[in-house]
Amino acid sequence: MKLLVVNLLALVALTLAAQPRCDISLTTASGSAVSKNNGFCSGELIFEDNFDKLDFKHWEHESTLGGGGNWEFQWYTNNRSNSYTENGVLHIRPTLTSEVYGEPFLSSGTIDIQGDCTNAAFYGCQRAGTPTNLLNPIRSARLRTLNSFSFKYGRVEVKAKLPAGDWLWPAIWMLPTDSAYGSWPSSGEIDIMESRGNRNLVQDGVNIGAEQVASTLHFGPATEFNAYETAHYSRNTAPGQGYNLDFHRYQMEWTPDRITFKIDDVETGTVNIGSGFWDRGGFAAKYPGLANPWKAGDKSAPFDQEFHLLLNLAVGGVSYFSDSASNPNGKPWNNLSPTAPLEFWNARNAWLNTWNYYVPGNTDSHLQVDYVRVYAL
Repeated sequence: MKLLVVNLLALVALTLAAQPRCDISLTTASGSAVSKNNGFCSGELIFEDNFDKLDFKHWEHESTLGGGGNWEFQWYTNNRSNSYTENGVLHIRPTLTSEVYGEPFLSSGTIDIQGDCTNAAFYGCQRAGTPTNLLNPIRSARLRTLNSFSFKYGRVEVKAKLPAGDWLWPAIWMLPTDSAYGSWPSSGEIDIMESRGNRNLVQDGVNIGAEQVASTLHFGPATEFNAYETAHYSRNTAPGQGYNLDFHRYQMEWTPDRITFKIDDVETGTVNIGSGFWDRGGFAAKYPGLANPWKAGDKSAPFDQEFHLLLNLAVGGVSYFSDSASNPNGKPWNNLSPTAPLEFWNARNAWLNTWNYYVPGNTDSHLQVDYVRVYAL
């Protein structure tokens, strides 16, 4: 009997020795789609969606007219015309509001979505159209994991094919689940990928349209003190080889010491946190007397809290598309114009052609996402 016990103990020891060692990660997570909040092994896959179906347990659709704070021209809906899966790929597709309600509705109708509105800011739940102040002429989609999955520190990889077409604005990004340091941008924003759909949008000799992708951190003690320019990186393809032509892997690694952005494993830029974002923004020197909202946080504050994922396709707006950039069809509105949506809509024949909107089966204007994966550090 003693020999049997010794042999069993030896077998157990050998089995344990053969098992791979688990280095416990700093990553934390929460939400309905996670089975535990911490104790992850380093490199463990903690969230995944391969879009075999549109999983409403993972993704909540936002419903708002607000335009994302940039007075964008889209109405975010939960409608399968604007978001659906096909052959294992998520499609976010822009459509025309007039196709549902008729063109006169844009200048005379009322939209009231207060029953399921997710963001009331910027008249997000109710709007009335007038001849000079049109209702949102585009319908699109924005999906988020606000209630299902949030995490702090880790690696994100999203394989996606970007849309092509004038004034399309796709984004893969993250927002804080709890605004621990106050309203935007005090609690931060992580833009893993943003791009412009224009194929030939040029500024200072550089294509800033479909051939360029940008990654950015937004942070600051107030909206007017956003120091994003100190944490902004962009990368261009070779001329004529835009990010709209194929799928690419958009990646972000987030640690307490740095945040690194990559495309297809090639680094786009790294934010080394150093002494913290208050110093990085130079706020004390630029704005004497301004209070530091992050003084009680870790050195990586505001990026020391859990964030959730967002996928969306915006259109236009009065900030992201420069008035001074060159576009073959021009830019139909000015960012200071009080009638920007009307001017955009009146030029629809030009920009709809760049979307290949009326070509049967064409998906050029769609943001297409193959998968989303998040790993523990």
